[in-house]
Amino acid sequence: MATTAKDADETTIERFREGLRGTVIRPDDPEFDDARTIYNAMIDKRPGLIVRCANVGDVIAAVKFAREQDFDVAIRSGGHSGPGLGLVDDGLVIDLSGMTGIHVDPDANTVRVEPGCTWGDVDSATHAFGLATVSGVISTTGVSGLTLGGGHGYLTRKYGLTIDNLLSADVVLADGRLVRASEDENEDLFWALRGGGGNFGVVVSFEYELHPVDTVVGGPLFWPISELETTMRWYREWLPQAPEDVYAFYLIAEVPGEPFPEELHGQNVCGLMWCCLGSETETDAALQSARDAAEPLFEHVESMPYPAVQGMFDGLYPPGDQWYWKGDYVRELTDDAIAVHERFSEVPTPKSTMHLYPIDGAVHDVSPDETAWSVRDATWSMVIVGVDADPANDKKITKWARDYWHALHPHTVGGSYINFMMEEGKNRIQASYGDNYERLRGVKAKYDPDNFFHVNQNIEPAN
Repeated sequence: MATTAKDADETTIERFREGLRGTVIRPDDPEFDDARTIYNAMIDKRPGLIVRCANVGDVIAAVKFAREQDFDVAIRSGGHSGPGLGLVDDGLVIDLSGMTGIHVDPDANTVRVEPGCTWGDVDSATHAFGLATVSGVISTTGVSGLTLGGGHGYLTRKYGLTIDNLLSADVVLADGRLVRASEDENEDLFWALRGGGGNFGVVVSFEYELHPVDTVVGGPLFWPISELETTMRWYREWLPQAPEDVYAFYLIAEVPGEPFPEELHGQNVCGLMWCCLGSETETDAALQSARDAAEPLFEHVESMPYPAVQGMFDGLYPPGDQWYWKGDYVRELTDDAIAVHERFSEVPTPKSTMHLYPIDGAVHDVSPDETAWSVRDATWSMVIVGVDADPANDKKITKWARDYWHALHPHTVGGSYINFMMEEGKNRIQASYGDNYERLRGVKAKYDPDNFFHVNQNIEPAN
């Protein structure tokens, strides 16, 4: 059993603190509660120590110190982990949020990003050059967690997963060594980092390929919830044939307040969230096809800078709400599955929702064994999220998400994008990696044989 960091010797901690450029935060410090606050307010963990790193040297020192003292370790970057795996009770948190350097090379079409950045930080830096890489759908999401889980978002049908655009990573291993992982260096580690989560080390720098993305056509289109069956059947037929420049995820939600018209507030709807990169002809054809499927209740789709689409949900989902996630990969939207969506289409709270994120197009151009993310033939990554600001509604949103997921699970591929999982156990993790799971265990045994990095969606090292 690991030693608890909260009971660590004062002299030992002070000696460690003196060697850092960053700071050490303890439970008695006035900033402790702010430092342990993460995006999901349903999570309430109390670390023994939080090391807010200023540079790579601090990360190396923190890893070595935690290993010497036998502390449980969690790695925190953006703090968006649904199950709160960026924190650990009584252990040591290596907090990367202060490491926010970004360097864009517009000639090489690459960007190097430190792990404390959010995708909003990256989009702001790259947009100045008319460039972007694949990220998520909320700009406050941290770069590290999204990337290591695989990463999908508005640019996925055109440019693949985030990991398909990762060129290299600098990693602090469990023994404190700093190594580079790429197609030419530590290739097995690079393979595992691309979807294998935080199991293999602390990534202190990511290098991504950039693509020409500037102005896009994006925004929401809502239909009355009574049109769910009709529009979901249309969507399952339309999406696989749509140009890769056209992206639209399907949603079930309740219309929030501003900026939507007052007469729509509180209405249950189904709909699409668009992000189109292609020609005006392609975009107009896609939008008209959706309008022809059923008459929209509301539509606000227009030309805008790509970062504006990325940040569109930031205000609706600020830090501090209660969250409960359930996810699965979906290959086909069968009639039976659509009937389940209809049954659960009345969301329990205004922020609760279901999204079907497309992971077809360019994602299918990569073979299942090329990266740790193995489900290269699914069409959607589905997430069901119960969300509310009031802790009194925790059970309500959790029950809805679980019941909805259990009813749909027989109609899915079986595994899930690990960033859409709570702490669901070894079998779920194994199902999510499929045939790549044993290979991941082998890489884990090579780079972290003692399972030092285990506060994550954990892959145990092979014997």
